[in-house]
Amino acid sequence: MSGKDIDVLVLGGAGVDTIVPVPELPLPYADSHMVDGIHARAGQTGDFVALGLTALGLAVHHFDFLGDDPEGELVREFHRVHGIALTALPQAAGTKRATNLVSPDGRRLSLYDTSRTRFEERFPESALRELAARSRHVHVSLTHPCADALPVLWETGVPLSTDLHDWNGENPYHEPFALGADTVFLSAAALTDVEATMRRIARDGRARTVVVTAGAKGAYVLTSGELTHVPAAVPPAPVVDSNGAGDAFAAGFLYGTLTGATPQDSARYGARAGAYACTVPATRAAALTRAGL
Repeated sequence: MSGKDIDVLVLGGAGVDTIVPVPELPLPYADSHMVDGIHARAGQTGDFVALGLTALGLAVHHFDFLGDDPEGELVREFHRVHGIALTALPQAAGTKRATNLVSPDGRRLSLYDTSRTRFEERFPESALRELAARSRHVHVSLTHPCADALPVLWETGVPLSTDLHDWNGENPYHEPFALGADTVFLSAAALTDVEATMRRIARDGRARTVVVTAGAKGAYVLTSGELTHVPAAVPPAPVVDSNGAGDAFAAGFLYGTLTGATPQDSARYGARAGAYACTVPATRAAALTRAGL
């Protein structure tokens, strides 16, 4: 498209995870546990979507708040190493961070540090409009203050996507995202009725496509009122960590969308990218390339 030098603008979701390997989940209560290494690395949801899209050959720009702290430098270095353009606004409270407990079978429990959220923060409208005008697509992370950016993004006319992660279909925090994006991703993990939730999102919001990921059970795609099941892809190596699989799926799906694939074929791309992500240890950052896809 003329004047569009960014394929995907990723809004929000930058931060650092501290990875703690644990013997099992849930972790039995004890005064202490011995673990084999604790590792801090950049890579929250926006970072991993940006990485996945970049690995697939798309031009990506990431826009978020970062602190002037060691965690912020880890995120900046992540983007430098992987060649991802980054616009970082100052975050006085510090860079977003979380602790992930990861079990040997690849499952995880994430603990998010809410002390680094400042509810008065907003993306500057002028910068948001300028970046959106240069973009073919905007992926909106489920982090503050992204919900407040939605009305501005609607006015630009750029297609939007978002990932609701493990939404239960009821938490009001997720509602603006669920109803405000053209493509909505979410996990089946906390849903009691997958199809009903998908159809409600499509009925009540702007979504033209709703995608629910269900791990080894594959994914479900709702578009034009038709619900389709897409089988899971076979991981190319042993599964070691599910962290980032949903972000990788979203990146693969968006790659398909932006290269003209149908929603169903885009979901197959997403399934392959997600399966690959499950084979990458939590302490590393790697994504499926276009050749691998």
